[in-house]
Amino acid sequence: MQQAIGSAIQSGHEADTQSVQAIAGKGNLTEIVAAISHADLALQTAVAIRDRVVTAYQEVMRMAI
Repeated sequence: MQQAIGSAIQSGHEADTQSVQAIAGKGNLTEIVAAISHADLALQTAVAIRDRVVTAYQEVMRMAI
């Protein structure tokens, strides 16, 4: 979980860097789109993992002792 979150954060930083370069007129459009897509995918993966963990926790809490 921690690795997925770290990857999502790193991808977000890379997308931000690419976006800033695009605004300055120095970035390659293909690299910018790829960085943003990668960040989006990493964030979706982290959210899916979080949802699975929450669901598993809720199921464990519903179990009879």
